[in-house]
Amino acid sequence: MSNASYRLKHPKEKTSSVVFSSPHSGREYPSSFVTQSVLDPLTLRSSEDAFVDLLFRQVTDFGAPMISAVFPRAWVDLNRRSDEFDPALIEGIARGALSPRVASGLGVVPRVVSGGRNIYRGKLTREEARSRIEVFWKPYHAALQALLDEAHKAFGQAILVDCHSMPHEALVSNGSGKAKLPDIVIGDRYGASADPRVVGQVEAAFRAEGFVVARNMPFAGAYIVEQYGRPAQNRHAIQIEIDRSLYMDEARIEPRADFAKVRAALLRAARRVAAIEADDLPLAAE
Repeated sequence: MSNASYRLKHPKEKTSSVVFSSPHSGREYPSSFVTQSVLDPLTLRSSEDAFVDLLFRQVTDFGAPMISAVFPRAWVDLNRRSDEFDPALIEGIARGALSPRVASGLGVVPRVVSGGRNIYRGKLTREEARSRIEVFWKPYHAALQALLDEAHKAFGQAILVDCHSMPHEALVSNGSGKAKLPDIVIGDRYGASADPRVVGQVEAAFRAEGFVVARNMPFAGAYIVEQYGRPAQNRHAIQIEIDRSLYMDEARIEPRADFAKVRAALLRAARRVAAIEADDLPLAAE
């Protein structure tokens, strides 16, 4: 199932309360957007979580659905609130107190890509920005909410695994120089978006495949896990960040020769995650 906003792949039989999502791997760039941008196509893709949807698309074999974005993050960012407009980019937006993300150009309609490089020559109209929200942002989140509601109704719990990738450079710049850099960072908003027992099982699944795993540093999760994580209601949301250098050439945005090997390890971990059962977790508060 798909529309302009997302692709949705259902398992033959839903046997898992887990929903996998990939909101930043979209790579269908509107030709008008490419023409409108001052960046070359490769640079325009630098913020993309390239190929993450391909890494996880076989999770449906484990009884879990998978939703992924069609359009790119540089066009509209699904991991931001729908009202996080940047007054430096969108005409008619009042300049008030801005979150650090919006101030840096990473609002729901981004002004920059990785490295702070400007996407546009000038500003966008408010109507264009709101159109992107209506046509792309809202349908994705409506579909994601429906998947989580279905899982919660069927299994008494819903676990969102929000799949992302991170530039290796971001890990190096945030590393201490002593500890080994993580391959995977699990974000749970410092315990706010998921029960620790869920997070522990997810972490153990990836560690079992030999991945070095860290929590919340340097990425603790953004809008999606904050919005959908309600552990007191047995609704858990966890962000997974994978070091891009493990599976792709970051400069060329091409899969590495061992892409299939890394994907197989990630899928073995995903199989364990999909098997997390409600009996392992506390009852939701009345």
